[in-house]
Amino acid sequence: MPRHSLLREAGMMIRAFVALILPDEVCDQLAGLQAELPAGRIVPRENLHVTLAFIGRQPEPLLAELDLTLAAIAAPALSLRIEGVGGFGPGPRPRSIHAVLRPDPALDGLRRKVENAARGLGIALPARRFVPHVTLARPRAGRVDPPRLERALAAAMDFRLGPFTVHAFALYQSLPGREGPVYEVLASYPLGRDGAAPIPC
Repeated sequence: MPRHSLLREAGMMIRAFVALILPDEVCDQLAGLQAELPAGRIVPRENLHVTLAFIGRQPEPLLAELDLTLAAIAAPALSLRIEGVGGFGPGPRPRSIHAVLRPDPALDGLRRKVENAARGLGIALPARRFVPHVTLARPRAGRVDPPRLERALAAAMDFRLGPFTVHAFALYQSLPGREGPVYEVLASYPLGRDGAAPIPC
């Protein structure tokens, strides 16, 4: 994968995922929503994304092959909407809080193409139902008042955003950081035009 200097070292293992690149104005509005959530660890604005496939730890040569396969995907630009918030986990103590994306056939089609590209290279993907979302926060046990969080989530249920257009998706690297993971784009791919020339990172 010659387009990114992080992948120059042969044999390097990289924790990776594929996700939509959200427009700046969407990230700005989601950051405003985050400010209303008493939820402990807030996801940094630059980490906001919509996961299409979790690739896991893979050797650099395999990710280089995946890059070429993803670059061959042709799919339309996506018109998406966010409708409220949700949580993964039990009751008033969810392990994560997210913005809910309205189901969209084109989004689901892109996800299937990405998954097929990965599986075609022998990458085992987690068997989980696709729930399109943008993770906003990960509450920390003992540091969040459940009733206060429950009230904030109830108020945020009316949050609406869109339609907005997504023009690209990307192969990301996940790096450990002191305050949580740091995500870096390894390569990005355009939506909404024929061909598959990658967008320079």
